[in-house]
Amino acid sequence: MADSSVEMGQKLPEFTAAMTSEKTFRLSEYKGRNIVLFFYPKDNTPGCTTESIDFRNLFPEFQQTSTEIFGLSRDSIRSHEGFKAKLEMPFELISDPEEAICALFGVMKMKSMYGKTVRGIERSTFLIDANGQLVKEWRGVKVPGHVDEVLEFTKSLS
Repeated sequence: MADSSVEMGQKLPEFTAAMTSEKTFRLSEYKGRNIVLFFYPKDNTPGCTTESIDFRNLFPEFQQTSTEIFGLSRDSIRSHEGFKAKLEMPFELISDPEEAICALFGVMKMKSMYGKTVRGIERSTFLIDANGQLVKEWRGVKVPGHVDEVLEFTKSLS
């Protein structure tokens, strides 16, 4: 099984998905802007909450670099709406219950959780440039300092 379908420097295929605020994500609608797509395991869990808050707090700085932010997990839109409202996130969350986008980016992994092996999303962040090319990926992300690192990289693009 291939690690992922998308490769660094490659232009991404068009993809769409349901997201919060009754919107649909379409990659082509963000041409001319950078996109940070952060994959996280589950709404309302400690690491995911911390990471989302970090992206929320630095959101204005990302906007200054012409960068849009989207969080993505397998949770339902309903779960995402609650999570987004609770943390007052200024960006949308994408729901991928069928794991189509997870498969595209190769983020589904076998992980150990409380002594059991479970299949889940490996915390990962991808940066897509204004031309729709994958320019940077962070896999197996550790939350502390991660969002600052992503922001620094987006600044280097402008």
